[in-house]
Amino acid sequence: MVSKRMLQLGTARSVIRELFEYGNQRAKEIGRENVFDFSLGNPSVPAPDAVNENAIRILKEQPDVIHCYTSAQGDAAARERFAQSLNRRFAADYTADDFYITVGAAASLCCVFNGLTCPGDEFIVFAPYFPEYKVFIEGAGAKMVLIPPETEGFQIDFDAFEKALSPNTKGVVVNSPNNPSGVVYSRATLERLAEILRSKEQAYGHPIYLISDEPYREIAFAGVEVPWIPHIYDDTIVCYSFSKSLSLPGERLGYVLVPSKAADSREVYAAVAGAGRSLGYVNAPSLFQQVTSLCCDMTSDLSVYEENCALLVSSLREMGYHVVQPGGAFYLFPRSLEPDDMAFSERAKQFDLLLVPGSGFGTPGHFRLAYCVQTDMIRRALPKFRALAESYR
Repeated sequence: MVSKRMLQLGTARSVIRELFEYGNQRAKEIGRENVFDFSLGNPSVPAPDAVNENAIRILKEQPDVIHCYTSAQGDAAARERFAQSLNRRFAADYTADDFYITVGAAASLCCVFNGLTCPGDEFIVFAPYFPEYKVFIEGAGAKMVLIPPETEGFQIDFDAFEKALSPNTKGVVVNSPNNPSGVVYSRATLERLAEILRSKEQAYGHPIYLISDEPYREIAFAGVEVPWIPHIYDDTIVCYSFSKSLSLPGERLGYVLVPSKAADSREVYAAVAGAGRSLGYVNAPSLFQQVTSLCCDMTSDLSVYEENCALLVSSLREMGYHVVQPGGAFYLFPRSLEPDDMAFSERAKQFDLLLVPGSGFGTPGHFRLAYCVQTDMIRRALPKFRALAESYR
């Protein structure tokens, strides 16, 4: 006998995996250059030179800090560098003791959900959403409550949100810039969200934590503000990753920030650390704790994402696609050209376009297009998108 839940997770159909495998097979038949794969959110720009330079230097000059255990919460010097970086950028007063270094944002989220959850707890999530939230929340023993999407601008449907709040609400998850829409929550949206949460905290007599999942924080386009949420709502916990900002998805390095202003912050921090122990994380990779902390004020050259976004938005709109303007990340989330987004994705494959149906993100009738690809591929794909649109006329 095995765990039925784990068996189900291990054997569940993955649309993105199937698209990837289909693309590989199709590439063998017609050539990789003729398959237009927009399914994966894998950074397409290299890490800054300083990443490799620091890694090589540390390997040569500091053998005592590599290939060895660190403290469970992460190396103290690395945590201090993360704190000072955020203090410079956001006029904050964080210390090393506010940071718990993790094996990427997914681990950060798992530690937070497991650290916070008590029997009967619920976490509210806004569609469109990263589908692993449900896996992580239910894996912690809590219930995910999904708020339907506000599809005109992908901000928040506050009427639906207020109806979903209850004394069982332990936390609310936000992801801005968002995967899959690329939308950034406005300051007005976040201030209204904070006002509602403060009111409900008083009514229910317990904290409601705002869990800010921020792997795309640095990928924001010109003129778009990404507000620092802990300055808007005290009971915020930040989950961060360097996968996107430094183009290091395979190195698995991130952190949980539990600001001292958050309610019961020391207990929350200790519970996050306890969850990391329970989940068997031990510690994050020692070499990349040092490398990322030395490079945390840098980013990869993210300008190509804005260029790709502008090219796609203007071109797709001209062809008749409905596209909400992203403010960051590297995704578009247009409406599919028929209500059945799964059927639309299948039809797109006839034109060798690999597009992810929106149903998996809690938003049927849309599709995700990851434009973290070479700009030339986008230009070559545009006639395919036009042909796909014309096939519906």
